[in-house]
Amino acid sequence: MTGSSAFLLDCLRRSGMRDVVAVRPATGGLAALAGIATRRNAPPVFVKALADMPDDDVFAAEADGLAALRERGGVATPDVLLANREVLVLSVLRPRPTGETFWEEFAHALARLHLGTTHPRFGWHRDNWLGRRRQINTWADDGFAFFAEHRLLRWLGEPRVEAALDAGDRAALERLCRRLPELLPDRPACLTHGDLWTQNLLATADGRPALIDPAVSYLWPDVDLAHVWTTAPPPEAERFFSVYAELTSLDADWPARMPIVQLRQHLAVLAQFDDDWGAAEQIRATLAPFRSRS
Repeated sequence: MTGSSAFLLDCLRRSGMRDVVAVRPATGGLAALAGIATRRNAPPVFVKALADMPDDDVFAAEADGLAALRERGGVATPDVLLANREVLVLSVLRPRPTGETFWEEFAHALARLHLGTTHPRFGWHRDNWLGRRRQINTWADDGFAFFAEHRLLRWLGEPRVEAALDAGDRAALERLCRRLPELLPDRPACLTHGDLWTQNLLATADGRPALIDPAVSYLWPDVDLAHVWTTAPPPEAERFFSVYAELTSLDADWPARMPIVQLRQHLAVLAQFDDDWGAAEQIRATLAPFRSRS
């Protein structure tokens, strides 16, 4: 048994799940240790834990987000079997199937989530987590101010971000934030998944799209669309974007604003991981038009 598997097994047993006989590692996540736990006379479960827990509410906040997506947005999510300060235990989902049909179904599911959960304010009733960093969700009436303060500028104090971006980059980000009302449409908030890269899209046992690892808040729907758009969706996902645009009456200019919206996620990646997978380069490219010409 690997070190991570033994750690997860210990967490489960301390949490009262004494029917677990083995844990095999699961791949795909970046922030947590994860595995599939085999149990005596019971279905297997998915388990994840953090070796160095940043705070006690990480998994409670994630469970809350999964419930909100399912109950308010009608999106399939795994069942939460256990959530405490040490461990999160979920029902097991399937890998997403290949083919355009699945992605078309996901377009319908995401459109229902965004269209059916509009909200007069931006934020959430509690803070939650994006990876290993707390996501501040203090309620706000102004979406541009909320996005600037809590989704973009909040990353500037992170050591890895300070090391990667120079003074001109930081000034450009502040300049971009002041111009957000010119750059993005004024749209109402809706319930968003908040971390919708393609690895967080799986399938239920009967093949329906299902979501994991949320960082929910009421925000613009573009934050979800941008994340799918910019995290290497497979070729069969091409139809997803046209179906989603048709269902939501999305304007034709939406691809042009995806880099600006996705700045939030690139900054989060840069802040948390030694290998930023090109995030710093993409941040600088998006900020280039906002650097001072003087």
